[in-house]
Amino acid sequence: MSSKQTTLPSRSQAIRKRAGRLPRLPWVVASILVAGLLGWLLHRTPGAPAPRTGPEATQAHPAGPPWRHGPADARFTLTLYADLECPFCKAYYPTLMAWIDAHPEASLRWHHLPLAMHDPEASQLARVAECAGEVQGHEAFFGAITWLYQNTRGDGQGLPTDQAWPGLTTAMRTCLDSDRPAAIVRAQADEALRSGINATPTVRLDDGLTGKTLLLHGPVEGDALLSALDLVASPDRPDARSVGAADAAGTAVHGRRHGLAEAQ
Repeated sequence: MSSKQTTLPSRSQAIRKRAGRLPRLPWVVASILVAGLLGWLLHRTPGAPAPRTGPEATQAHPAGPPWRHGPADARFTLTLYADLECPFCKAYYPTLMAWIDAHPEASLRWHHLPLAMHDPEASQLARVAECAGEVQGHEAFFGAITWLYQNTRGDGQGLPTDQAWPGLTTAMRTCLDSDRPAAIVRAQADEALRSGINATPTVRLDDGLTGKTLLLHGPVEGDALLSALDLVASPDRPDARSVGAADAAGTAVHGRRHGLAEAQ
């Protein structure tokens, strides 16, 4: 009786068989990656930019002046009437800019109001900011405002004698030598005075949806600004009103309605 003999592969044969199969795995992985890349390329329109998100995705502001910071399609506009030599404006400006950056439903619009007590320096600094905007646009204007507030001595003293505007290009010189920036500053100041606004900082809040307006006198911040937004957004509130910083803060803290004086 013959016994069946089972032939077992030798260790070396098994190793050779596994070695022959192993190189296939990288090819499979590579094929999957190539297929995925091709699918992505076919899905993506050639030459089309990637979808944009965040502030840069919003539409651009029209050419200034007026100069604006924040989303162009924001519902609320805060117009800041300010003097570049005003110490209260200097302290308030970075706070207000940070608030605007944190609230995409609002944008900031600058309005020159150099006070007589701070001239001629206040108007001269305003001309520098205007030319920065004319040469390079909205964000360059606000960059100039930031630099000027950081470097001016305030109260009509202007920049230190050894401190010069760092962006004095040929285009800036041409602008500063013209009458345009001074005319813009003067026209905005005259417009503010005709509206009864003669102190800085003052913020005019406009609701683009309801059309209501609120004047905020002094450095109104934080929750008080949010309360001011609620005032103009509410259909039950009267229009064309004016409050001071203390009143707006009281509304935010106590949640009570204040008697508001008509804006002139």
